[in-house]
Amino acid sequence: MTNEFKSGYSQVNGLNMYYEIYGQGKPLVMIHGGGSDIHVTFERIIPQLSMHRQIIAMDMQTHGRTSDREANLSFQQDADDVAQLLKNLSISKADFLGFSNGGQTLIEIALRHSSLINKLIICSAFYKRSAIVPQFWEGFNGATIDHMPQRLKNEFLKVNDNPAALLNMFNRDVQRMKTFKGWTDEQMKSIQLPTFIMNGTHDVGSVEHAVEMYRLIPNCELAILPTAHGEYIGEKDPEFAHSKLPDTTIALIERFLDKT
Repeated sequence: MTNEFKSGYSQVNGLNMYYEIYGQGKPLVMIHGGGSDIHVTFERIIPQLSMHRQIIAMDMQTHGRTSDREANLSFQQDADDVAQLLKNLSISKADFLGFSNGGQTLIEIALRHSSLINKLIICSAFYKRSAIVPQFWEGFNGATIDHMPQRLKNEFLKVNDNPAALLNMFNRDVQRMKTFKGWTDEQMKSIQLPTFIMNGTHDVGSVEHAVEMYRLIPNCELAILPTAHGEYIGEKDPEFAHSKLPDTTIALIERFLDKT
């Protein structure tokens, strides 16, 4: 990223949490995906989004530059961590965007800390196990660090040159997905905030599941983009380097956030 930003660490529920702040204006909190960090997930889109608003992004527990605690990962704890970070930064209300596991953390923020949210954008996330084929879940049973994409390993080690910490992050992410229970339809219906669901046609969760989320959440919009997981958000991947889809995503995000 070429635009200027402020960075720091904050003491958050036993974590030394790393965060970055870009731009000025109405705050937009951005939560990265599993096995990732701020830059891997959002490096492509933050510069343009921060031209019109303030971006607050953080590395979640055991990801990137943020430390670990003696507890497995959970979306509930992640939600509480984000809420505490915002309290530490004196941010009482914001828009939120979460990608992949970050989108699931955002579901928990909506359920546990709804007073913090103006609008929420849930990208490539799912709320129940049936959103994905059984083989996806079975794959976690024998998962080893060798199954993690090399580009994600390299990106982690760029900011945290500690192979043991990389293995720990991988194991924590796998454990969370192995024990994923999701949320009920009633919980999803209880989210009354303005919501924007984004998904790819060949994403992790199915198009049909994204439509189901759209139908359940009362005040919701939906966009299905012609791509696989990560491309439309501009995820740091050589395969997506020349994609124009992130520009479309930025336009859709700004349209949603700017609506009164």
